[in-house]
Amino acid sequence: MKYFGTDGIRGHVNSENINGDMFFKFGLAAGKYFTNLKKKKQTAIIAKDTRLSGYALEPALVSGLASAGMHVYTLGPLPTNGLAMLTKSMNANLGIMITASHNLFYDNGLKLFGPDGLKLSDKIQKKIESLIDIKLKNHLSKPKLLGRVKRLETGTDEYLKILKKKIPKNLKLKNMKIVLDCANGAGYKSAPKMIRSLGAKLIVIGNKPNGFNINENCGSTFPNKLQRTVIKHNANLGISLDGDADRVIMCDENGSIIDGDQIIAALAIQWNKKKILRGGVVGTLMSNYGLEKFFKKERINFLRAKVGDRYVKEIMQKRRFNLGGEQSGHIILGKFATTGDGLLVALEVIQALNKKIKASNFFNVFEKTPQILENINIKNDDILKKPSVKNSIKIAKNLIRNQGRILVRKSGTEPKIRIMGESKNRTLLKKCIRIIMKTIN
Repeated sequence: MKYFGTDGIRGHVNSENINGDMFFKFGLAAGKYFTNLKKKKQTAIIAKDTRLSGYALEPALVSGLASAGMHVYTLGPLPTNGLAMLTKSMNANLGIMITASHNLFYDNGLKLFGPDGLKLSDKIQKKIESLIDIKLKNHLSKPKLLGRVKRLETGTDEYLKILKKKIPKNLKLKNMKIVLDCANGAGYKSAPKMIRSLGAKLIVIGNKPNGFNINENCGSTFPNKLQRTVIKHNANLGISLDGDADRVIMCDENGSIIDGDQIIAALAIQWNKKKILRGGVVGTLMSNYGLEKFFKKERINFLRAKVGDRYVKEIMQKRRFNLGGEQSGHIILGKFATTGDGLLVALEVIQALNKKIKASNFFNVFEKTPQILENINIKNDDILKKPSVKNSIKIAKNLIRNQGRILVRKSGTEPKIRIMGESKNRTLLKKCIRIIMKTIN
């Protein structure tokens, strides 16, 4: 697609597609698509993370939507799943999250949700794309049919009300000490408020956003500070969100990092015991091979989707599974949510640990296959189509055959090639990855 990647639209602020002019066009095209469905005014709600650029891009997006005849409600900073939940509960036709997720402040983007709280399908995104480059006058509504715009200050409280309905009413965490890293992002208000309301002793870091420090040496992509703080305060658990709070990475009482695969494995076992795991688990092409072997041993169905939580959710829906996610910490609890929610996943884990189970024991359920991930910045989007690159990938895969696996793909959110390899033979694995990197570089 021209504008949309694996998770909406993303890029550097004030360049290419991430600027006021393009956000107006995105809003106008999305508004036109939805108003065309019923030929009457419809509603869109908008939330954002804490990037300074959000305050420049949001008005342009709102203007485009209203110019197409949609009513618009703006919610301010709110986790992505909070927006998804409110899109559904408010009966809105469209929900838009202004965020670049785990990227640093100089990036921004959009994630789009339909009235069912699900991310828009590729089919709908293509239809919206087809409207973006058409002359503006073809989308503009008549003056009398312009949409109205209103700010809602109750977004966080409404989101937490929905969350509280999904956990036991008698859940009390008085005996738990938890470290929470909010990544200076969208969850900086809702996550501490929710966990404190349950009575936990809470140490919060990464909760002072200034427009520039989102994901900066904090959050799920930089968990070192979380590890140090857990050890310093002798905490039971560390929780680290990303910029829009749809990811979560954790840390046990010993300071060991727990990634998405480990969280998924532990929850799958827990749900299986409770007989609430439905169908099986959906991972991605990046999910650790050790996780796949573990589920095979436990006789739990395991399927792989393309990278991106939207594709995980699509297979979950198709196969009627209720648990899935990514190694990065995008985890979808299909019993409770339509997209990843770091806080919701954390609450599910906390319920188990509250029964005086150590985090290190709870998460230690499978042996990970050693994995190496390398990212290469690129300028040429078609580099993977070059014969020399194709040949190097073929050579590497033949070398590691029967001892591991190699996955090479273009990032759907950044101008990068991602090379992932897994094998217990680390020397061979490094050699295979070097072959591919050398050719691409």
